[in-house]
Amino acid sequence: MDNKYDCLLLKNQICFPVYAVSNKIIRRYQPLLKNLDLTYTQYIVMMVMWEKEIVNEKDLVNALYLQANTLNPLLKKLEAKGLVEIKKDELDKRNLKISITDEGRLLKEKAVDVPKSLAKEINLSEEEAIFFYKILYKILNETKED
Repeated sequence: MDNKYDCLLLKNQICFPVYAVSNKIIRRYQPLLKNLDLTYTQYIVMMVMWEKEIVNEKDLVNALYLQANTLNPLLKKLEAKGLVEIKKDELDKRNLKISITDEGRLLKEKAVDVPKSLAKEINLSEEEAIFFYKILYKILNETKED
């Protein structure tokens, strides 16, 4: 970089292509998730629920890299759809316990082809996809939180 302002050029930012790719991928999810009546963020919550079945709010916040104030409205909407149930934790009333419902479990079957459908739309070889995945998680796991 020749001048001191080159660091401010958009083309020199690592954050911009990550941001733009993220937006592009999420837009590709939208038609696939429309059939499930889920937004992308509701979908990632449901992926955790399909895996764990019962989680507390703190674990869900950590798994999804979301703030509690972002997660709570998502959970309320998923509860209104009958996909999850939210209760106060019996051992610690300050914590919420989120459980998947039978309807939420049934949605898993409808969602099973979503990752394969999306993968067809992304022009990466299997090796490139694995490398990209590893790099992204390296950044996620090594970047300090606020």
